[in-house]
Amino acid sequence: MRLSRLLLMAALSATTTGCSTFSTVQDWFSSEGEDLTAPVELERIDATVEVKKRWSTSIGDGQGDGFFKITPVLVDGVIYAASSEGEVAAVDAADGDKRWSVSLERPISGGVGYHDGSLYLGGADGSIMQLSAKDGALVWEVPVSGEVLAPPAVSDDWVVVQTYDGKLLGFEAGADEPTWTYTSDVPVLTIRGTSTPLLIGDNAIAGFADGKVVAVDVDSGNTSWESRIGIPQGGSEIDRIVDIDGVMTVQGIELFVSSYQGRVSALDLRTGRKIWQQNVSSVTGTSVGFGNVYVADVDGTVSAFLRNGQGARWQNIELGYRELSRPTPVNSYVATVDLEGYLHLLSQVDGQIVGRAKIAGGPARADMISANGRLYILDDEGKLSAFELESAN
Repeated sequence: MRLSRLLLMAALSATTTGCSTFSTVQDWFSSEGEDLTAPVELERIDATVEVKKRWSTSIGDGQGDGFFKITPVLVDGVIYAASSEGEVAAVDAADGDKRWSVSLERPISGGVGYHDGSLYLGGADGSIMQLSAKDGALVWEVPVSGEVLAPPAVSDDWVVVQTYDGKLLGFEAGADEPTWTYTSDVPVLTIRGTSTPLLIGDNAIAGFADGKVVAVDVDSGNTSWESRIGIPQGGSEIDRIVDIDGVMTVQGIELFVSSYQGRVSALDLRTGRKIWQQNVSSVTGTSVGFGNVYVADVDGTVSAFLRNGQGARWQNIELGYRELSRPTPVNSYVATVDLEGYLHLLSQVDGQIVGRAKIAGGPARADMISANGRLYILDDEGKLSAFELESAN
């Protein structure tokens, strides 16, 4: 589902609260009725790199109809992936052979997390599950207050999970109830998704739909710091959406965060102090490489902001409104998949599109895995594939 269509449905459901919401919807169209957020047509490129598929295998029904983003994880040469209807599989990253596959016979909405031989998944029914990475056997399960739309963050002592109803929960390993709960203010309208929580030192860190990033001390449950990334503005509820969704990236003592209708910001991990910020509207999160912070705007702009805070190194505007996945560095390129299943490769140096391939019949919302020069991509229909890049010369 296109993001603009998702917001349109939210707007129509909220028109009873005031006429200003409907006027925002009208702003998406020109006076002639042209959809200003329609995806641009792809232009021909002179490719200098080719995309070669090495293997492909199916993981159930993929993301299903719930607008989920169930992301696989690669550990010690094995990819662990899950589908929305409950299939979980371990796939050999070298050749795509399945080492095992199990059906949980229940809907999955978030994952996959990994720690010390265990997988961690979120259930659409409001639960957390721990499975053995050896054979997929269920080890531990506990109910939570809402859907889990991102992988849990796990350490030796803690399992931290973010729920769609605005809570961050800290479970001591194996516990039946949370030791602490942080509750954020949930706006009237939010984007379908959450941030992916992090465990760093003594803190659990998460971004919320109110535009704040919060660090919670895992031992006490107290707030260590909070920092506002998105500031709600405008007269309608749609204008005021500032969700922080997707992946927050860590490099050294810096945390890179992006929000919808807000900013991409660099924060000091120790204090939450803003080091720098740039205006951005993103729902997929950040990545880093070549001294850059990469982010895809909902308008299709791919930006590389200098990590040192000196502004944009480059911006590419050729993929307007093509609903790009989170930019992922691979070799000397940045990869992103659009709504039609095209994989685009941009140079990390100058942002030029240097390669393109049709790799799926539609979107691939799950974050790609980049490892050893390969890209592993799980598309929305459940096809998990491995690709390598070769010079076109």
